[in-house]
Amino acid sequence: MNSSTDSRLPTPDSLDQEPERYELRQPPRYSFGPDRRDFLKIAGGGIAVCLLTGPARAQQRGKGGGRRGGGFGGGGASQVMGAWLHIGEDGQITLYSGKTEVGQNVRTSVTQALAEELRVKPEAIRVVLADTDLCPNEGGTSGSRSTPATIPQVRRVGAAAREMLIDLAAEQLKAPRGELTAGDAKVTHGASDRSLKYGELTKGQKLTKTVAGDAPLTPTKDWKVLGTSTPKVGGQEIVTGTHQYASDIQLPGMLYGKLLAIPKNSPHGKVGGLMPAGAERVQTSIDATESYLQVLGPSAFEVDLAAAHFRGRLQAPPADQQSSHKTLFADLKRGARVEESPGIEAALKAADHKLEATFTIAYIAHAPLEPRAAVAEWKDGKVTVWTGTQQPSRVKSDLMQAFGLAADKVRVIVPDTGAGYGGKHTVDTAVEAAKLAKAAGKPVKVVWTREEEFTYAYFRPAGVIDVRAGMTKDGRVTAWDFHNYNSGQSAVRGLYDIPQQRAQFHNAAAPLKQGSYRALASTANTFAREAAMDELAHKVGMDPLAFRMLNLKDERLRAVFQAAAEKFGWGKIKPAENHGLGIAGGSEKGSFVASCAEVVRDPASGKIRVTRVVTAFECGTVLNPDLVTNQIEGAVIQGLGGALFEEIQFEGTKIHNASFSSYRVPRFADTPELETVLVNRPDLAPIGAGETPIIAVAPAIAQAAFQVTGIRAHSLPLAASGIRS
Repeated sequence: MNSSTDSRLPTPDSLDQEPERYELRQPPRYSFGPDRRDFLKIAGGGIAVCLLTGPARAQQRGKGGGRRGGGFGGGGASQVMGAWLHIGEDGQITLYSGKTEVGQNVRTSVTQALAEELRVKPEAIRVVLADTDLCPNEGGTSGSRSTPATIPQVRRVGAAAREMLIDLAAEQLKAPRGELTAGDAKVTHGASDRSLKYGELTKGQKLTKTVAGDAPLTPTKDWKVLGTSTPKVGGQEIVTGTHQYASDIQLPGMLYGKLLAIPKNSPHGKVGGLMPAGAERVQTSIDATESYLQVLGPSAFEVDLAAAHFRGRLQAPPADQQSSHKTLFADLKRGARVEESPGIEAALKAADHKLEATFTIAYIAHAPLEPRAAVAEWKDGKVTVWTGTQQPSRVKSDLMQAFGLAADKVRVIVPDTGAGYGGKHTVDTAVEAAKLAKAAGKPVKVVWTREEEFTYAYFRPAGVIDVRAGMTKDGRVTAWDFHNYNSGQSAVRGLYDIPQQRAQFHNAAAPLKQGSYRALASTANTFAREAAMDELAHKVGMDPLAFRMLNLKDERLRAVFQAAAEKFGWGKIKPAENHGLGIAGGSEKGSFVASCAEVVRDPASGKIRVTRVVTAFECGTVLNPDLVTNQIEGAVIQGLGGALFEEIQFEGTKIHNASFSSYRVPRFADTPELETVLVNRPDLAPIGAGETPIIAVAPAIAQAAFQVTGIRAHSLPLAASGIRS
């Protein structure tokens, strides 16, 4: 199947996530979490405001509905509760959000948004995230949707609560509503200098209000909290090591466990044997119904030791699969067919200069600092699971299906998670821990080892990209034919102004399990497109930036190119000997980025090192400059790995480099000098910043490396093209 997308006009669906084939199962049809009528029973007395955001179209994908809907409403155009706010009689302000914190600082962002509209200090707000018994289902945390979708919802619910409090104050103070103002967690009557704190206004109240979000929002020019670098909520606890993540959860009487599948050709009676030294207290048993070996013990060390012993004895026979990292790209294109385009062919024939190139993109691992982890506990027929995931409601649905449970018998709580990068949409440890806890009659924790994380999690898709292009002798690109096989369609169509162009994505039979990764396929498509543009510029002897600007009308992309070039000194500095410079840019998720890179080549070893990266980024209105800068710098550093050396090496289903000792990720020594330019557009709605900054890193480095090595990189990582680092 072929498809073509235009990133110039993103739709709500296209801003959400990649096509269904990268979702390991269909997400549910979202609606309510806990019934809004019972919300005050959970939160206590006071007032509660719930935002009704309308049909769940933007959060639905595929057929959905039915039992897989997780008991959240089934089929039809269900309604979504976008945010819940509770103000208690003691004045405590609590925001409930279905988003998860995976290092992107969503807790700080929603705190700022609510503080702005409620007219309170950020430290006055308590935020509860991703508890399926307490929080609304917001469809998970992916696709850079928290800023453009959740932040407006939080602002609307805060504004509605503010207006509700003013109404209560007018009644209790017997004052004209128009003479009242909200600020500093109280409502004040200016004429009489009387005021009531929010807690005082809520005493004796048990009010739940469902709003459509039509209360007036604070104009950007009047922001006091949004638009500022509010410190990270919980930052001190994170720095001092007291903050708890999913893998830190401990329960009384808890055991540790592993669940190992037994190959069908292994008789159950032959999986035993002497326990390895150091694992004497581990218990093992066979699940009589599903061919699983259950390993339970008092410590993670003992369980891992025993599991490693049994895993070797239970090793499945080699899969009937011949693909490997050596044959991968030919395998992905096998059987592919591309229809001829008369317009493209005519434009190519008429072109003064032509380019035909193939680019390859390796599988890479997400490699989060925290591997998959879960703790499960059963009480009175209900299972509660603490786990690190980007999709709490999907995990809840998985548990419901695995154990045949109704929605009110499953609770998923997501502590802050040690990174995800799109890799924790599914977490097998949740079902594994629940299965073991049910068998043991005690809470059980399951934590994957690093080798298990590399072996059993899914990868960023590999891909092959074919590019054909033609241009006039003065550097105007007139023909563009771009075909992506397997890696995805995000940003498959660029923003360059080309009269005859085609950009298509082609499905392929992928040999390894693959799924979402930070920026999805935008990194692959931007690399191939920008690398091809560099080659075209070189053919006509033009400056790479001038060549791009000649072929680019989009003003937002032009603006970030200009901002990055100015900060970098592009065209004003002459690279020293063995130094190379590169520039690249692109757009995805509605935001725009350009990066300039400088590399230096060691004459003795021939290796290159990235010494400087300047990134200009535009995501509409900047809500928190420090947090956006952190996102950009983190994306750039992560992008270095995929650009320079990250690659999964495999034969069949065997992963050869399933450890940090053999799979290299960027280290402190690899980190260049980083400079960031925020192109703030207060006239535009804010867009997410977590993904797009990664996409321009690799092509900028590739261009710089060409200048000092003479090698045109057609592969990610660049090491596959012979560029060593």
